[in-house]
Amino acid sequence: MTTMTETASGLREFKMPDVGEGLTEAEILKWYVQPGDTVTDGQVVCEVETAKAAVELPIPYDGVVHELRFPEGTTVDVGQVIIAVRVGGGAAPSAAPAASTASAASTASAEAPASVAPVAPAPAAPAATPAPAEAEPAAEGRKPVLVGYGVSVASTKRRPRRGVPAQQPEAAAVAEAVQKELNGHTAPAARPLAKPPVRKLAKDLGVDLAAVTPSGPDGIITREDVHAAVAPASAPAPVQEPAVTAAPATAPASVGAPAAAPLAPPASYDGVRETRVPVKGVRKAIAAAMVGSAFTAPHVTEFVTVDVTRTMKLVEELKRSDEYGMQGLRVNPLLLISKALLVAIKRHPDVNASWDEANQEIVRKHYVNLGIAAATPRGLIVPNIKDAHAKTLPELAEALGELVGTAREGRTSPAAMQGGTVTITNVGVFGVDTGTPILNPGESAILAVGSIKPQPWVHKGKVRVRQVTTLALSFDHRLVDGELGSKVLADVAAVLERPKRLITWG
Repeated sequence: MTTMTETASGLREFKMPDVGEGLTEAEILKWYVQPGDTVTDGQVVCEVETAKAAVELPIPYDGVVHELRFPEGTTVDVGQVIIAVRVGGGAAPSAAPAASTASAASTASAEAPASVAPVAPAPAAPAATPAPAEAEPAAEGRKPVLVGYGVSVASTKRRPRRGVPAQQPEAAAVAEAVQKELNGHTAPAARPLAKPPVRKLAKDLGVDLAAVTPSGPDGIITREDVHAAVAPASAPAPVQEPAVTAAPATAPASVGAPAAAPLAPPASYDGVRETRVPVKGVRKAIAAAMVGSAFTAPHVTEFVTVDVTRTMKLVEELKRSDEYGMQGLRVNPLLLISKALLVAIKRHPDVNASWDEANQEIVRKHYVNLGIAAATPRGLIVPNIKDAHAKTLPELAEALGELVGTAREGRTSPAAMQGGTVTITNVGVFGVDTGTPILNPGESAILAVGSIKPQPWVHKGKVRVRQVTTLALSFDHRLVDGELGSKVLADVAAVLERPKRLITWG
């Protein structure tokens, strides 16, 4: 799909590309440029979120940003123009929005008296606007404001000419029209100024920013302003205290009058009882995938509790070793759990498969793309390590470190989340003992790892305090029967109980 077009006026329009495979829309998370900024080929101009991941979009040419077509938080269809850039030394972008009104002002000036400047400020006008023919360049006469709100007229005013009479009604009307157009009267610049987090807070709390009194610099609305606007609206109606408290405690209630409600403040959330959050992007895709998986594949989950004391000791030894610690490789229990699952799959390869409903076939995979479920602010994602079965333990540690770091930064690419064959979800990091995980679509097994904590355990005939965890394996019973699933789970547990089996079995 073509992602850019060029107009006769030297503007190039950049369209929302399909950054995944067959995606139809994406949400603009953040703009990194604003009108008037100079951009170069390959420069990242915005970050968007698709149903699979957050992706940064680079601009494919040099120029000056003319217009941002959509504000942050807008969901845009693939193929729609999101940004226009002026190339080839065209007119400054700040003068473009006023092109049509400039000609109207010129016509009005020809009809007005010669001594009256058609766009000169009237004495009672709150702000002055220079004539279109004398407009300063954007860098000198305008200052940038928040992303997505265009530019605002600088605070410097044109000194009124001496001896110039007040404008005639017709000229004043033209001047007002030009002023509104230059100030973006019909553009997003008329919206209240607020940073994206504050705007999101107002949306969540149901606050109209247009009704909020700003207290920040340059008229920017702050979080405190939004909370202050919520409090009066959510507070209970005032009650006349004397009418309630002046009566004796034993006085009977008025017949037919309702009992006075207790004047208790709202429980929490700054007085807001409910918040509605639109389901879109990654979370929308996850919801659809999980529903499809849960009601398509017959899930079976088995559990085993295992002593992982030796594995925890090995983790500490690897951290101190030169090969891992000195090279800065990430070593944690998840590394050895991942290796244990790979060993179990090697011993029982039939578990690494998928169900082809259309062709009624079982597709056995001779490679392992190991998925790691990661919780992010945008929802759960499952990037995977390609060909994890062929990696050594140091290579697996490096791949796990890159995968987790990229996921936490929100930079996971759509390609990294495609083609997984089996998944691990570590619910133990939240202090949870175990769970019944739902299969990642297209896979036949998922291993949940519970928290590792000291517990009483019978070890060598005596009750001792050992490091213990619970593993849960969910599998698709259409192609993984109870025997196969049990063998895989038992092998994972056996390796974690005695990690030397990584050598003898691996």
